[in-house]
Amino acid sequence: MPKTYADVKLRPEIKTAIPGPKSQAIIARDAKHASPSYIKEYPLVVERGEGSWIYDADGNRYLDLMAGIATASTGHAHPKVVKAIQDAAAKFLHICATDFYYESLVQVFEKFANYVPQMGPKKIFLGNSGSEVVDGAMKLARHHTKRHRFIAFKGGFHGRTYGAISINASKNYYKAGFGPTVPGVTLAPYNCDVEEVFDKSIFYDDLDPKDVAAIILEPVLGEGGYVVPEKKFLQDLRALCDKHGILLIFDEVQCGVGRTGHMFASEYFGVAPDIYLSAKGIASGMPLAAIVAKESVCTWPRASHGSTYGGNPVSCAASVATLDIVEQLLPDVRSNGDYFMQGLRKLQSRHASISDVRGLGYMIGVEFRDPKTREPAKQYMVDIEQTGFRKGLLLLGCGKSTIRLAPPLVLNRHEIDVALGILDETLSELDRKYGY
Repeated sequence: MPKTYADVKLRPEIKTAIPGPKSQAIIARDAKHASPSYIKEYPLVVERGEGSWIYDADGNRYLDLMAGIATASTGHAHPKVVKAIQDAAAKFLHICATDFYYESLVQVFEKFANYVPQMGPKKIFLGNSGSEVVDGAMKLARHHTKRHRFIAFKGGFHGRTYGAISINASKNYYKAGFGPTVPGVTLAPYNCDVEEVFDKSIFYDDLDPKDVAAIILEPVLGEGGYVVPEKKFLQDLRALCDKHGILLIFDEVQCGVGRTGHMFASEYFGVAPDIYLSAKGIASGMPLAAIVAKESVCTWPRASHGSTYGGNPVSCAASVATLDIVEQLLPDVRSNGDYFMQGLRKLQSRHASISDVRGLGYMIGVEFRDPKTREPAKQYMVDIEQTGFRKGLLLLGCGKSTIRLAPPLVLNRHEIDVALGILDETLSELDRKYGY
């Protein structure tokens, strides 16, 4: 075994047809009982993972640039996280955090209380998923402000529970057939001129700011296209909220926990929200999520919100280990993210289909457009996913025609070079196919 993940120098290895016979058998069994709501981007049947690498049921090895949708923050089966889980499971598997106490729960509280210090003293509520804490934050905002309206942003994705889909605006099928959704939501353009859109439009002719409980947004768009806004946009939103007594909520479910090279994206922008939400990478894939609110805002009373499994002791133990590791990885994520971006921009100079490369740290979006029409190249993006998969590179799309690169935070430079080589080969093949 290498001494560290930085020492790993593997390449993808495809031994069978994709999917192989064992994978095909498992997929066939799955098809008999699985809900049709599952997406299944491509026929990957995972057997095990290590660091930035995944092995399927037939022994094929893949380089993972999607990390379970930005969730396996410390890589797959990080030994320190695995040991923390094993040790916790050997003691007790569950006792409800809503009703009782245990040390790992308090340790997670203490960790989050120290992040984003500009917020001041904080109170933390733990749930199971990003969608769950989005809904919880909406409840908290309404209770604290005694107001009922929300403002969210076009392109935003916040989950699939009812509160979350009510503020989603990235794809129409998240809401299709599920109405009526939670009322009182107004949508604004992301990365807009705040004065022009709010003071001269929304708050002038549509909505009284005294009715608005909270403005909620992703500080960096995730599913909506991996878009990094101007710092002024978030700074102006902060000033707007202060002016009107509106809460500012940052959904950092995807962009938090080191993904941008900062523990939370708000630190990059220099903007402290009233509430921020965390999930996904918080526990390296174990189910855990957090509402982190200013103490002055967390005013809901006893028993007004709770969760049977939120803050489960095994998940908390995984989270403490995860957050310790991520804190140490931040300098590498920043420098390696810059290295990755440089390599991608070199690819952009050779492939006219790449219209933009953007991002922070290991949250990178590569957008594709038809070089002739400049229209989003959606099918081209899908073909990149599928072709990359068969070459041993795991990718996911987002937005209209963007590939998101959200690898484990332990991804090293050798692995970046491998990924760039496969992407170059894949794009060359597809450029020929599409006549680009």
